[in-house]
Amino acid sequence: MWSAEKRVRAIMALVTSENECPKSNGCAFHDEVKGIIALMRVLLQRVRSASVTVDREIVGEIDDGLLVLVGVGRDESVADIEWLANKVVNMRVFPDDAGVMNRSVIDVGGDVLAVSQFTLFASTAKGNRPSYTAAAPGDVSKPLFDQFLTTLSAALGKPVSTGVFGADMQVALVNDGPITIWLDSKNRT
Repeated sequence: MWSAEKRVRAIMALVTSENECPKSNGCAFHDEVKGIIALMRVLLQRVRSASVTVDREIVGEIDDGLLVLVGVGRDESVADIEWLANKVVNMRVFPDDAGVMNRSVIDVGGDVLAVSQFTLFASTAKGNRPSYTAAAPGDVSKPLFDQFLTTLSAALGKPVSTGVFGADMQVALVNDGPITIWLDSKNRT
């Protein structure tokens, strides 16, 4: 079993590469990591305001913009963080002058609050207690979530507010519309 530090380094190597081993027959390094990481899910909500509180202290908040709940799951390929970040900031969910949803968060100068949420990978297929085995463990999902934040901030052109990874968070929002959209890096079509 690999140490958490070695797994994180391996994950980041895959996230920033083409996800291919230079050896023609693969290697244990890539085989081990490919089995534990991959897809990301985002629940995007257009908001008038949103905030996240930890231990009764607001740690992130925005006015008009997007609340983005982000989950990292287990799968067999690496999440396309850049694709998902660009999709979020370019999603045309804000009204133009004619009232048609034709503007992105960039177009309207809005903000983004991104919050990690492993429960986006809940399975409710059996019984009444959700299973979260499809969610990646924290030592795997945190570096991917951090990379998503960095990529999202670069695509937005300004810092992205966030919560505290792994903390018990209270998220408050005023959903505008309501507009709520599900994005999954595995289902692009």
